[in-house]
Amino acid sequence: MNPTLAIAKREFRSYFDSPLAYVVICLGLLLLGGWIFLGPRNFWQVDRATLGAMFDAIPTGLVLIVSVITMRLLAEEKRSGTLEMLITLPVRDSDVILGKYLGALGLILTLVASTLVYPLLMFKSLWHLGPIDMGPVWSSYLGLVLFAAATVAIGLLVSSLTESQVIAFFVTIVTLAVLYWIGEFASLLTGVAGDVLHFISLRDHYQSFQRGVVDTRDIVYFLSCAVLALMLAFRSLESRKWT
Repeated sequence: MNPTLAIAKREFRSYFDSPLAYVVICLGLLLLGGWIFLGPRNFWQVDRATLGAMFDAIPTGLVLIVSVITMRLLAEEKRSGTLEMLITLPVRDSDVILGKYLGALGLILTLVASTLVYPLLMFKSLWHLGPIDMGPVWSSYLGLVLFAAATVAIGLLVSSLTESQVIAFFVTIVTLAVLYWIGEFASLLTGVAGDVLHFISLRDHYQSFQRGVVDTRDIVYFLSCAVLALMLAFRSLESRKWT
């Protein structure tokens, strides 16, 4: 088997060999359901067939969940010494980075896919709460996939820089939170500075997908974030050879 896929498979399976994946998915769905039906902008108050509240809430939840999942990817391996054992095997540093990344991304995408239970139950099979335009729903899911790809890569990068899971968690959650909400401060600035804040805001690019607009600029932004973070994580892992 390809070394990258072997590492990814091992990483992904490890989440389901412990209660972590089941707790994250079940608790995430329960909290999301509570937000959809009982939150400040819940489904009943909006009084129309929309999943706007759900797609507003998921990225915020992913900021926390991605921080929890990625904090151990390389930090724990470095602390326990198992990383050195792993890289003595016939695998390249890039195989380790991509394998860890794909394993963690697989779990996050599994969580995202599990949220399909809400649109299917609410509008297609069980409850029939009204007609809904599925175009923005599918574009929002595409946005979530790209959002997950970028944030997991950023979390992996942070994890590659430290041996402490706690430090990795806090640095990742702060970094992702700043990148997500920084666009809110753009209105306080004018000219180029405000445009820059809008450009680097994860939320601003994701909201285009929520509106049903699939813009190649937003796709390129998320993919560029993922590729850049993975390249920096690779360099961070490779730097152990320089010391």
